[in-house]
Amino acid sequence: MTLTQLEYVVAVATYKSFVAAAEKCFVTQPTLSMQIHKLEEEFGVKIFDRNKHPITATEIGAQIVAQAKNILSESAKINQLIQQSQSEVNGVFKLAVIPTISPYVLPKFLAAYAAKHPKIKLVVTEMQTDEIVHALQNNEIDAGLLSTPLENNNVKEYPLFFEPLVGYFSEQSEALVKRVVSPKDIDLNNIWLLNEGNCLRNQVLNLCSDNIMRLQEERPYSFESGSVDMLRKMVDMNGGVAVLPELATFDFNEEAQDRIRYFENPEPVREISLVTNNHFVKLAVLQTIIDELLEMVPEKMKVQKSDRKVLRIQTAKL
Repeated sequence: MTLTQLEYVVAVATYKSFVAAAEKCFVTQPTLSMQIHKLEEEFGVKIFDRNKHPITATEIGAQIVAQAKNILSESAKINQLIQQSQSEVNGVFKLAVIPTISPYVLPKFLAAYAAKHPKIKLVVTEMQTDEIVHALQNNEIDAGLLSTPLENNNVKEYPLFFEPLVGYFSEQSEALVKRVVSPKDIDLNNIWLLNEGNCLRNQVLNLCSDNIMRLQEERPYSFESGSVDMLRKMVDMNGGVAVLPELATFDFNEEAQDRIRYFENPEPVREISLVTNNHFVKLAVLQTIIDELLEMVPEKMKVQKSDRKVLRIQTAKL
């Protein structure tokens, strides 16, 4: 058994075709097929059912594919460990970011980071929280930038900052007479929410959990969005209220800024962290990302204070 043979096995399982797998591995199809056949003879089992199209793994083959992925992932860490011991900051780093953070951090971060670390190729993708955790556990990405705590023992969290949540009210709202508001000022009959799968949605519902029994289905239409900016526009055009992360409000015009209200203490915040799996070794690169991200946020967000409350991600149900 060789690592190359395992790479071929994983490629066939991924692309469900010997021809496509050979192209991705930059070898001829007969060469790839021969190596997999040798491995099957060595193991004494069939890894793939060649009578099915697309090609699928046998029952034992699926287990072999899963183990092959683990072996290849662990073997790749040897070079990473060597680079780490030499404090080398280079190579490819795959970062996933949740959509409620990326528009407000990445545009400035990416250019600044690339200028300081030209030897690192940063590959950034937007993903939902559940997708990030799955990708970490399958070694598909190096780290995720998302809201925590996740309460998941399979990942390691590196808290970076604590972002306040604020109320954004329509100009007709009675809450605007107040300097600060409480969760009870959030009218759940007229709140605009992110759709299912967004951790910010869950945090907003948890913030308003004492008030959630007041929610009724009286509005003549229902709308949920995957975009924080869309929530702002819905408030502007249709009234109501949205609870937004503070970073999303920094580019609001003066009129919109006047309709933002902070919450009374304990101030609700979301904890933003970099998250890796438990076997992560690219610590030198991770530290450069941490340092640059912290330059993107206000000083007041970098310290957790006793008069703040970190909102849970696990949801209160409607």
